[in-house]
Formats: sequence, C-alpha cells, structure tokens
Amino acid sequence: MNRSRRALILFLGTSLAMALAPGAAEAQDVKILKVATLAPEGSSWMKLFHEWATNIEKRADGKVKIKFFAGGVAGDERDAVRKMRLGQLSGGAVTAVGLGLIQPEVRLLELPFLIRNYDELDYLRGTLDVELRKKFEEKGYILLGWGDVGPVHLFTNIPVKSKEDLLKTKIWAWTDDPIVKGLFGLIGLKGVPLGVPDVLPSLQTGLIDACYGSPLSTMALQWHSKVKFITSMVISQATGATVLSKKAWDELPPDVQAIVMEESKALQTKTLKQVRADNESALKKMVAQGIQVVPTPASVVQEFAEGAKTLGTNLEGQVYTREFHQRVEKLVADYRLSKK
Repeated sequence: MNRSRRALILFLGTSLAMALAPGAAEAQDVKILKVATLAPEGSSWMKLFHEWATNIEKRADGKVKIKFFAGGVAGDERDAVRKMRLGQLSGGAVTAVGLGLIQPEVRLLELPFLIRNYDELDYLRGTLDVELRKKFEEKGYILLGWGDVGPVHLFTNIPVKSKEDLLKTKIWAWTDDPIVKGLFGLIGLKGVPLGVPDVLPSLQTGLIDACYGSPLSTMALQWHSKVKFITSMVISQATGATVLSKKAWDELPPDVQAIVMEESKALQTKTLKQVRADNESALKKMVAQGIQVVPTPASVVQEFAEGAKTLGTNLEGQVYTREFHQRVEKLVADYRLSKK
C-alpha cells in the first residue's frame, strides 16, 4: 500500500470516527440566532439580554446559540427589520419604532399623552397582549416579550420655558417615526431627521442641539453628555419588545421554542422592573452631574396635548385603524375610572 493511499484511509477513518463521536450530530444541529439591538453593551438592557441568552443556551443543551449585534452595529432599526426580512438576522430587541415598521398598529401605545404612567401601560399591554401577538405573527414575526424604554422627556441646551424657546432648538426627529414627525409638525417644530446612530455625532458637531428619550436611554447612548437641560414634561411612555422572524422560530425544535418563550416571559418581568428602577436612577445621576430639570409651562404642555389629540385622529387609517384607536382610548378611560 503506497503512502498516499494509507494517508487517504487514515483521513477517512478519522472523519468517520469524528462523525460518530458523541455530540457530533448535535453540534451540527446548533441553531444560531442573530439578534440586533440599538442598546449598547454595558447597558441595563444588554445585561438582561445576555442573562436571557445564557439561560436559554444552558437549558437547550447546546441546541441553540444567541449572538447579539448591540449598539446599532447592524444599523438603525429600519436596517435591522430589513435584515430580518432577508434572513440575515433572526430577530431584534427593538423599540416601538422598530415594532411599528413590522406592525404599525403597535405605535398607538406611544401616542403622546395617551398613557400617563406604568400602571396604565401594563394594563393596556396586558389586555391587548394576545391580540398584538397575533398581529405580529400575521406579519411573519413572533413577539417573545415586551420591554420598556421609559418616560420620554425633551433634552436641550437652552432652558425651555416657552414655545418660543422650543422653536429655537435644532431638535432630532427619528427618521422612521411618524408620531414624532406628525407631532412636531402640528406644533411648528422643524425636527432634523436622523437615525439613532447619528444622534450623538450630530450633537457633537452641532447639527442638532436637542433630542428626546428616556433618562436611561439618553444616558446609555451618551446623549446626556451633550445637553444641559431636561423638561419636566413626559410626552409618552416609550416601549419595545424582543421579536424573532417566524422563519427563524419555525427552525427551532418544539422543546427549544418552549424554552425560549419561557425565558422570554421571565426576561419581560425582569426588564420592566429593572428598567423602571434604572430610569429613576439615571435621572438622579444626570441632575447630580449638573443637568437641570426645567418645569414645563402649562401653556407648552397644553399645546403638546392638543397637538397629540389632533395627531391621534390624523394617524387613523395611516398607522392604525379608527376602530383600534377608539377601543384603546376607551380601555384607558375605563381603567382610570376603575381607579377612582
């Protein structure tokens, strides 16, 4: 037997042994879930996401691995949703803006001044949970669990004590957010359209000098380092969720699907509790660092509230149906009455 033939037999034998070795088949069946998010590494959200992933991977005995693309490295949420549709990403942990690119009706939950506090948000999401999950599945996505971003304030470099002050600002307007675009238009604000990854460099260069967000998100994205004031007015309660494309979901074995959903429910509970506490802490830290909370004049609040009411009607038929809008408003109104 010549040397080359012996080498070939040895190679084939080794390959067969490796193929028959315990765990070889399982290793070949590992499903990699690629999940994108704007949340930066080190943030409250990413700490919870990594814990979620670790729990799933351990319980699934190596059948699935989760790889995160954090901090917007996969692009803005429009890019992430497009990549999910193309199969380049399995899922995303996105804000309501990203969710709205999949199923627009979910944006109703962030209509300014519709929801006043966490209790109302929890009630509304809980009541609509099954319905909204079905709406997402109809679009080809599985909603794993809800999350919070937090109460939305305006962050500026001049104290906003009147509408005139507000009109002097060069404020960011998220390119893919019809709610912000519509509200700003109604009150006369000319927002500068940008994606989230572009906000910090634009604050640094002076392209914009104002933005909006929750205390926690503003601090996590480092926007707070480029502003001096925060309005006391809360415009809305920003939300989000973790989703998988139905294609990626269907490729998981049933036992792994069950594990992912169980851990996602646990993640939802932890996220709501942690993010709410961290938003309070973030606001205190900002104040300690010198950012001033400016009481928003009643006239400015009133103008925003009136604009929001008009906006709610204007978006009927464009973002959500009139029937859904009216039903949600009634749910909130009935809930408030029940608490009196």
